[in-house]
Amino acid sequence: MTDDRTVVDVRGPRFGAALTTVVLAAVLISGSGPLLAVQAVIFAVGVVAGVQRSPYAWLFRVAVRPRLSAPTAFEDPAPPRFAQGVGLVFAAAGLVGYAAGPLWLGLAATACAFAAAFLNAAFGYCLGCEMYLLLRRAAG
Repeated sequence: MTDDRTVVDVRGPRFGAALTTVVLAAVLISGSGPLLAVQAVIFAVGVVAGVQRSPYAWLFRVAVRPRLSAPTAFEDPAPPRFAQGVGLVFAAAGLVGYAAGPLWLGLAATACAFAAAFLNAAFGYCLGCEMYLLLRRAAG
């Protein structure tokens, strides 16, 4: 048995990435700054409280995980938490672009966050997690 505070089911962050992909696609289609603000808050909760306590993790734990087989793969929550921070930076930049301009900044920052979330959701490749690991290796 694993301790849910020290490891996460790898399917949880991937589920969160799928929801994030849908939200960010809606932002790109609609240009909705308020919807991007909601996603930014979700990123912020993942950073501050941990990925295990984010709204998407709660939804996965309550609605999805009970319908799946027992998890077979776990990961350290630090890389996904760092990835949430990267997403928050891009969402914040996007909010600045949508709210104050230039609009291209909002679109570009949101598109970057969308691309990263899509890679994780579709292929299980977490860019923010890889950045975290590279920075850890570089720091020694």
